[in-house]
Order: sequence, then C-alpha cells, then structure tokens
Amino acid sequence: QVQLVESGGGLVQPGGSLKLSCAASGDMFHFFAMAWYRQTPGKERELVARIGPFGAKTYADSFEGRFAISRDNARKTAYLQMDSLQPEDTAVYYCNAVGEIYPWGPGTLVTVSS
Repeated sequence: QVQLVESGGGLVQPGGSLKLSCAASGDMFHFFAMAWYRQTPGKERELVARIGPFGAKTYADSFEGRFAISRDNARKTAYLQMDSLQPEDTAVYYCNAVGEIYPWGPGTLVTVSS
C-alpha cells in the first residue's frame, strides 16, 4: 500500500514563501500524475496544481504565478513551492496521485499570519 507523507508546512508571514514536500512509498510513483490539494475547515478539499509523470504542469486559476509544482521521480517526491503567501492560503495541504487513488496522508499545515 502506497503511503504519502507531506512535510514542510509551518507558520509564515504574509508575503513569505514555503516549499512543501510529498514523499511516496512504493515503486509506482513515476507512473502517475501527482497533485497538491488544500483544505480549510468547513470547506471541500480543492485542487491546487498537478504534474504529469514527465513534468507537464497545470494549476488551478488562483495559484498560477504564485505556486510551482515539481517532482523528483528518483526520490519519489513531489514538491510545491509557494511564494507571496497570503492569509487566505492558510490550510492543510495534501498530495495524492491524480484521481486520488492513494490513501490520503496526514497533510501539512500552512499558517500565514503576521
């Protein structure tokens, strides 16, 4: 069973940056498109960005230009570089294969506050 573990969250001031990591177990990482999602209390989990097996990237409208998704297939890790963070970016961030085919990991909490 594939396990996903997100890390890199924390407290950051408005305008700051964070880089999140998503480490996957198993040997199938390089076959699948991966995605980052986020969720705030009382809201549905929303898609932030996704990256294909060979690096093709797409972003939800409100994130392009501020966030950058990447992956390292050798390390079985996906990344999300987040710049110009704002308080409304406060959320728990999760990763998963596109189609949400793996069990969800614990997520990593990002708090943007002064």
